Amino acid sequence: MNNKLLRFGLLSLVVAGITLAVVYRDYFDTAALEQWVKGAGVAGPIVFMLIYAVGTVLFLPGSVLTLTGGAIFGPVLGTFYNLTGATIGATIAFLIARYLAAGWVEQKTGGRLKQLKEGVEGEGWRFVAFVRLVPLFPFNLLNYALGITRIKFSHYVIATYVCMLPGAFAYTYLGYAAREAVAGEVDIQRYIQMGIIATALLAIVAYLPRIIGRFRRGPMLNVAELKQRLDRAEDILVLDVRSKEDFTGEQGHIDGATNIPLEDLMQRLDELADRVERPVAIVCRTDRRSAKAAQLLAQTGYADIHVIKGGMTDWNQKGYPVE
Repeated sequence: MNNKLLRFGLLSLVVAGITLAVVYRDYFDTAALEQWVKGAGVAGPIVFMLIYAVGTVLFLPGSVLTLTGGAIFGPVLGTFYNLTGATIGATIAFLIARYLAAGWVEQKTGGRLKQLKEGVEGEGWRFVAFVRLVPLFPFNLLNYALGITRIKFSHYVIATYVCMLPGAFAYTYLGYAAREAVAGEVDIQRYIQMGIIATALLAIVAYLPRIIGRFRRGPMLNVAELKQRLDRAEDILVLDVRSKEDFTGEQGHIDGATNIPLEDLMQRLDELADRVERPVAIVCRTDRRSAKAAQLLAQTGYADIHVIKGGMTDWNQKGYPVE
């Protein structure tokens, strides 16, 4: 009974905090944050990291915090304080979700959602590293979502701290460069250099999803290799990303293939939830659509993706059976 009351009290506190943060979001800006930190004197860095941690738990905008950290503390110390505060907040949110909901989710989750959860847990720290390096996932929400999985706590914390570093440094440096430019403390040449560096860092962070996606894609397979793996009854899903008309058209399709047209792939990912870590061979008429599908799947966490070189055209030329 006491445990239930404690859980209810903690949940009520978090919900109330998030509600207040949303209501008073407009009062939370760079000027106010800078005033609080400077008013703390030598304890300013600690106050800033605590504000960042609480802001992460309560869904306050991390961009404001990170840019302000760069403006106040500079690119090096600012990155350290931003990264530490964000990681502390992410850890608290993770522990809150694990305490409040992990057991309930474990009991209630079934079907494809359970398969997806197990796939994430199987990836472990690699999945955490992936979603931290790729700035496509909502940071605050992700902290709570990962808490309801069985990912190891130590793996979560370490992967979060290390893999958020590139993005943290890029945005911290941008805040520092903007502050220096507004203050007029740098000459025009220095300002241009800082602007170029900040832009380059942001471009690298923005390009990370494609880079990570390429690393996560497996090697391209030719049709003979695919045929051999299918003949051996290996656990590999053939995903045909052609249209429905092409799937049942003159080229036919490989026996047992799953047809999800490329245009529908992102809306139907739940149908592939059990393949997050298991091999997927992607086929189309040639291999152009397959390559696009592979990139999408790799960017969303699928770890063993293979494009079939030459696609159904090559499969038919080899005389392999089709449906």
